[in-house]
Amino acid sequence: MKVDWLIVGAGFTGAVLAERIASQLDQKVLVVEKRNHIGGNAYDYYNEHGVLVHKYGPHIFHTNSKKVRDYLSQFTEWRPYYHRVLASVEGKLVPVPFNLNSLYALFPPKYAERLEEKLICTYGFGVKVPILKMKEAKDEELRFLADYIYKNIFYGYTIKQWELTPEELDPSVTGRVPVYISRDDRYFQDTYQAMPKQGYTAMFGRILSHKNIKVLLNTDYREIVREIRFNRMIYTGPIDVYFDYMHGSLPYRSLRFEFLTFDREWQQEVGTLNYPNEYDFTRTTELKHLTGQRLPWTTLIVEYPQAYQPENINFEPYYPIPREENRLRYSLYEKEAAKLGGSVLFAGRLADYKYYNMDQAVARALKLFEEIAHG
Repeated sequence: MKVDWLIVGAGFTGAVLAERIASQLDQKVLVVEKRNHIGGNAYDYYNEHGVLVHKYGPHIFHTNSKKVRDYLSQFTEWRPYYHRVLASVEGKLVPVPFNLNSLYALFPPKYAERLEEKLICTYGFGVKVPILKMKEAKDEELRFLADYIYKNIFYGYTIKQWELTPEELDPSVTGRVPVYISRDDRYFQDTYQAMPKQGYTAMFGRILSHKNIKVLLNTDYREIVREIRFNRMIYTGPIDVYFDYMHGSLPYRSLRFEFLTFDREWQQEVGTLNYPNEYDFTRTTELKHLTGQRLPWTTLIVEYPQAYQPENINFEPYYPIPREENRLRYSLYEKEAAKLGGSVLFAGRLADYKYYNMDQAVARALKLFEEIAHG
């Protein structure tokens, strides 16, 4: 078989690049995927109860990029959806990111009111403050509040999720869930928040449905790379795997999922419940909140973080661990990639070793395509 491009991986980065190259450049693309499905970690399917399940954990689409939203809108209709999360704190369920409503759920009204005034006077209204920054507040009561939030919401969850303290991670990680000085209970505040109406897999099916695209599943690209004639490759898998770990393994965190179905319409009041301090799992997500399905029963995903083991095929590399030592190791692989002179392009969460959201992965692919088209 002869194609113009061999693309390794059928997740967001690989699929978007395949579609752009096929439709805009009229070039032939072979997408090779080692799993038995397209869609990467956003893959969803209907379980035996008819619930649309996210196999690799909940994926909620949100973006501030009109360009990304408009691009994906060619391949799906949207169901408007605002994700809400409650955290179990001292026996109560309170909104996260921690906000002014959380204050009143946990503290006596007069004390909560005083804290609210101090927060607004110090930081302003509608401002997102990283917890580690708030811990440095000059005001004693704000430092108390920061220590309380840190202990009850951040510390335990971070230890379970990463096996590291918040201080041991890059500030970008704790900055993803700041203290929000607002009454807005939505987990995200992005301009565009929605779910693909027919699910992610259906959307990916349309993205890859082009006469110039062929998809090969259940295949490690190394098994067929010598049999395929192609001009250039785009690789979206782990960059350390591509180079046979020549500079050592890049560490990741992995997840184990348990799916529980209940013979009732609803199990929890919001999409996700976080458990920073109790249990071995970090959170439970009720999928019907996300999908909008109407069924007399419901399915939950329970998430158990775990260390990634490259040698174990049951472990997926979900989260690059953002620490300086890991960035330095990645930079060694980046130098190896540069030696290939552009014959192989690396992009995506695993290839870039970056903690991308879905919209960021799409934006990365669109930007790379522009470089290809004008290069």
